[in-house]
Order: sequence, then structure tokens, then C-alpha cells
Amino acid sequence: MDTDLLNKVLKTVEKPTRYTGGELNMRVKSLVMENGEPRFRFALCFPDVYEIGMSHLGSRIVYNVLNERDDTYCERVYAPWFDMEKAMRENGIPIYSLETKTELDKFDIIGFSLLYEMCYTNILTVLDLAGIPFRSRERGESDPLIIAGGPCVCNPEPVADIMDVLVFGDGEEVMDELMDAYAESRKEGESRLQLLKRLSRIKGLYVPAFYKARYDAKGCFEGFDKLCVDAPDKIERRIVKDLDAAAYTGKLVVPYMSIVHDRVALEVFRGCTRGCRFCQAGFIYRPVRERSPQTVIDQADDSLDCTGYDEISVFSLSSGDYSHIHELVPIILDRYEKDRISVSLPSLRIDSFLKDDLEKIQKVRKTGLTFAPEAGTQRLRDVINKGVTEEDLLRSVHDAFVAGWHGVKLYFMIGLPTETDEDVLGIAELARKVSREFYSMPKELRGKGLRCTVSASTFVPKPFTPFQWEPQISVDEVLRRQALLRNALKGIRGVEFACHFSETSRLEAAFARGDRRLSEVLISAYKNGARLDSWDEHFNKPAWDDAFASEGLTVEQFANRRIRIDEPLAWRHMDAVVEHSYLVREHEKACSGETTRDCRKGCNGCFGRRAAEFCRIKEQEV
Repeated sequence: MDTDLLNKVLKTVEKPTRYTGGELNMRVKSLVMENGEPRFRFALCFPDVYEIGMSHLGSRIVYNVLNERDDTYCERVYAPWFDMEKAMRENGIPIYSLETKTELDKFDIIGFSLLYEMCYTNILTVLDLAGIPFRSRERGESDPLIIAGGPCVCNPEPVADIMDVLVFGDGEEVMDELMDAYAESRKEGESRLQLLKRLSRIKGLYVPAFYKARYDAKGCFEGFDKLCVDAPDKIERRIVKDLDAAAYTGKLVVPYMSIVHDRVALEVFRGCTRGCRFCQAGFIYRPVRERSPQTVIDQADDSLDCTGYDEISVFSLSSGDYSHIHELVPIILDRYEKDRISVSLPSLRIDSFLKDDLEKIQKVRKTGLTFAPEAGTQRLRDVINKGVTEEDLLRSVHDAFVAGWHGVKLYFMIGLPTETDEDVLGIAELARKVSREFYSMPKELRGKGLRCTVSASTFVPKPFTPFQWEPQISVDEVLRRQALLRNALKGIRGVEFACHFSETSRLEAAFARGDRRLSEVLISAYKNGARLDSWDEHFNKPAWDDAFASEGLTVEQFANRRIRIDEPLAWRHMDAVVEHSYLVREHEKACSGETTRDCRKGCNGCFGRRAAEFCRIKEQEV
């Protein structure tokens, strides 16, 4: 790497600290071990810009896990912004790691985090800038092994022709197993094919090259043929059963610039017992596994001591459902009160009883409060199995207002299965009642004016949910319902409206439920100029339209089509542990508006015969 040229280029781009490295707690290692053997080089790549990738807790955990190994040096890579990509191409600068400024093609393994389908073209940006072939079959013995993990691996097929290996499930334990197998393969002098066969024998690792997709005469997906007799029929999701014993982040790397979540994140538990039928995370992170309060406090101490942060985020799918939440929040607040360290509780359920905790939190600093009713009427909340009522919402916001908050965010979705205009208008009516709740309070109690943000994203059907068979509504219908809601919200005091751009949601749905043919669509879109697609202002619709057309496919056939219950699914070879039959039953119950109880109140049988192996939830009243 020509560092003089790089420094010259960095002076010309926006936010150069995205590309410099050198941060506090950045891992620094020699490239050789004490015994003189070279360390394996692992480039951990988050396929979006630095400030988003640096906020991702999972990447921070993997970074620590790999660097705790003596034989491995894990370094970070992020996708460049448009100006940096242009400057790199013009000056012949390949993409590099932040720790040692090493070109990516010099690494043994490049690992991508797949959190969101709209980041897929950024993977190709990184590979392109590294001079690495896009397709797995085009890579040779000297090319890095390309792997990926994250929630999008639930349906890995749209990137199957690009990835050598995909990691399905929790990464804390399987990453060590992967590196052990890689080390043994290198020791034995195995070929790339032999290495892939070795890795395919590890539970949770998927090697797409060992499976060939099969289509019927009409081009509809039929299933897979195995090309390697030893490859597993199904790829079982890895589950870390004991979070107290699991690896965590270690010393957090502290950025020089502001990042999206610039604070200490404390994951108090993983999984969810509620069973919201639209929520992929609620199904693929089952069962619930909690960290003890002492483990959480110890991790808070360690993270604050090595970073200097002044805010803690109690992190989970629904932090109010943590069984020790009322014990943990006061302890943390009392422990760090003298240092003016604040606590935020994102992802609150509106039926969580947190009044006392909210009053304690606001004594230090009022952080953001977000509630997610998801739907505007009780009928639709029952369809999606949200398990909350209008009374729950109004009680929760009242408690927040009494505790001193005047800003809340309310999250909803447009286009949920069975939604009608009455349900859409119900969102506005709920916002109106929240506004009345605030302004009915005496002026001396409510303080500043209300800032209530109503956010309405577009429903995206996701694999391994009871709604995986449901279509997404058309773009025209999304825009019509957004306009209906926008007009209904006008004039409501203290309420503002925010909605997600429908074109990206449409593409997200296509890639969430797509098959292996979308790998070529993805490559074609990238060559057409698609970049950083999750940034709405830079979304290149013509590039994607042309890419789908060039492969004889349409977005609609993946995003807007109702899938038959008995139809082969492109992701059925992935075993998320939750039984397929359970998802079918939940779909049937949704169609009849029937709810399912929280599984803390009794097992609902989602794991089938494997319940004893995976689920440790005991029946209890909550």
C-alpha cells in the first residue's frame, strides 16, 4: 500500500476518518506468532459505511472472538462511500484493512456480515476493489475464502453463487470451529475443494457449491440436487445456549467520528417469546437465553472503563421483557450516577410496566423512547399476534409523559396481511389519542411541547415467519396507503409522519424470498451502477430494472406473489429449528384472527420433537 498516495487521497474525501483506523482499542498484532508461524489473516467486512458497521454488535463480538485466538489476526473493512470509491479507482488504490492497510486479496478469509438485503451490492464493491472474482466457481487456490453470516443467511440463495461458505446462526462458537478446521486443512495441505468439504461437515456451515437448484419447465423453483454426497441435507442453525459463558465484545474499538450507535450496547438476552408473526428475528433467534444481571454489570464495567462512553443501551429484541429488567436498571443507574452515565431502553413493548424505571432514567438524561404498536386496530394486531392493546399504549405513553418525556416514536407497518383502509386510519386515531394524552396533562407537568413521530415502514415478508407465504402489496398500493395516512395525520398536534421509501422495500422483499437466480441479477445490477442501495437518495431503480430484465425475471414474481403453502421454498434446506409445521399453523391462525400465547406462559410447540434439546423456558406467569 502506497501510504503517501493514500494520505493524499484522504484529504479530498468526505469523512476521511472512515478509512484511517488507528482508533483506541484497535487490535494490533504481529503477522507471525512467537513460534515463527504466520498468523491467519481474517478480514471482517461490514458491507456498508464505517459509521453503520462500527455500530453493529455482532461484528464487534466476532472481532473479539477471532482476535482472542493466537493463530488469527482479524482486521476490519467497510464499504467506501461514493467519493472514496471513485478516488480509489482513479488512483489505483485497492480496498484495504484499517488495522494494517493490507490489500484484501492478501487475506486468507474475508467474512461479510449480512444484516440487510439492500447491502448486497456493497459486497460486490468490496470484491471488485480487491480484484477478487464475484462468483465462487471463478476463484482459484490463491484467492481468499469468502464467507458470510448474519440474519440474511436464513435465505442465502440470492448470494449463493457469490459466497464460498455461509454461517447460519450464532457466531460465537462456530467461528472458532471454522478457524480450527481451516488451520487443520492448511496443515494438511488440502486443496480449496477439500477445505470446503471439511467445512461442510461443521454444523451451521453451508457450502452452496455442493447444491444445484432445480427448476421446472415454467422456471419455477423445484428443489436442490446435492453435488457432494457428504454434504448435509439440511443446514441446522447454530444456537449458543449459555450467554453468560459466551464470548462478548472485549475492549470496544472507539471511533474518532460519530457513529450511528455511539454508546455501550449491553445485550441482556437473545430471542423472543412473543411470536409476532411478521418478525423474522422473533423466530430465528429462539429460544430465549438471558444473561444474568451480574454478567451484564461486569460487561458494563469493562466497556465503560476502556471507552469513556457516557451512555448505555440495554439491548435485545424487547428489553422490557428481560426478567431482571426492574432489578438491572436501578443497579446500573445507581452504579454510574456520579459519572452522569445514562441508560436507554430501545425496543420497548407497550405492555411493559416500566414506570418506575423511566422515572429513574430521566434523572440522569432523557434518552429516546420508542414503542411499536405495529398496527392501528386491535383486529390487525391480533392477526399479527402482537399481543398488545390500545390501553397498553396509552398507559405506557402516559407513564413516559409523567416521568418527564415529551418525545416518543411510534412504529407501525403498512401492508400487513389482511390490512384495510380502516386499519390504516386506525394508526392516525392512535396518534390522536397519544396527543390528547399529552395535552390533557397540566402544563406544569408536561413541560415542552409533544414530539411524537409516527413511522410507517412497508411490510416485507421474510423467511421462517408465518407470513413468509404472503405477498407484499404493490408499489402503487403502498403509495396510496401512505397518502391516506399522511392526510389523516394532518393537524394532529405535536405529531409528525415518517415513512420508508417503497422501492427499496420492494427489492428487499424480492431478495428475502428469492432463489439462486438472483445472484446473477445482483451482479448485473452492480455492473449497471447500483451502489449503497439502502441509502434512499442513491437508490438506482433503472439499474435494478435492467438487471431483472436481463435475466428474464421480475421483482414482482418474488415480492408480490402469494406462495402456496405446499410450494417448494428456496430456503427449506436451511433448518432454523422452529418447525415448518408450526409456521403453517401460525399462518392458519393469522387468517382466522386467532392469537397465540406468549410461550413464557406455556410451550406452544414451535420446536416440535426438539423442544427438550433447545428450549429451557419453564411455564410461568408473566
